[in-house]
Amino acid sequence: MGGVVSASDPMWIEPLSGLSESQFRKLVALVRHRGGDVKRGRPWRLCLEDRVLLVAMYWRTNLTLRQVAPLFRASKSAADRVLDHLAALSAISPVRRPQRDTVLIVDGTMVPTRDRMIAASSKDYRYSTNHQVVIDANSRLVFAAGLPLSGNRNDCRAFTESGVDRACRDAPVLADGGYQGAGALTPHRRRRGQDHLTPEQEADDAVRHRVRARVEHVFSRLKNWKVLRACRLRGSGVHHAMMGGARLHRLALSG
Repeated sequence: MGGVVSASDPMWIEPLSGLSESQFRKLVALVRHRGGDVKRGRPWRLCLEDRVLLVAMYWRTNLTLRQVAPLFRASKSAADRVLDHLAALSAISPVRRPQRDTVLIVDGTMVPTRDRMIAASSKDYRYSTNHQVVIDANSRLVFAAGLPLSGNRNDCRAFTESGVDRACRDAPVLADGGYQGAGALTPHRRRRGQDHLTPEQEADDAVRHRVRARVEHVFSRLKNWKVLRACRLRGSGVHHAMMGGARLHRLALSG
């Protein structure tokens, strides 16, 4: 007997994953191509489509696995194994190098995380991790995401320590004033003895601010997958959730 929720019924796909049916099928095809449906060892009780929907639903709703598993007529431990197996396979692929004429934007976002081994009290007094995210300024797709660092790490250090600086080395990168000295294009600063920026510098900053705001729009879209608002996962789970959210965002935006 099947569960309450199944990918075989299209009515469940969009509200639980945030993807249209065609976008969801592309995600399933990607996971299958990466080896998510290899017939080895003990067979899975759920078909691949239902397992992918379970993972997407968990990221989308941030319900506990004890709440999600019964909807698929699965145990909590089985849902744990599905998440461990498919989370990395659903993530975005690392980009080797940007295309010609690409302009990138970098910024950090805080993800409240319960794992105190990687989280720290941040400026909002919550235990969080700092995630450095790089987007393509034109397509607004996530280009790269760094490893999570403790939430009290400033963005300039996190840019290099998370590893995203290596993905950006062949393209111009826009950033806010917190990235001074990181090699990114940051707003102009007044020099010693200078009371005001020149009109040219102010106009240049205004253009950069309008473009750089696009990364904030991406963060708001990423956090439609509510696991990035309060993550209960431990270890690499928060990183997989960010990379998986970036994959779902890419599919939802570009199809």
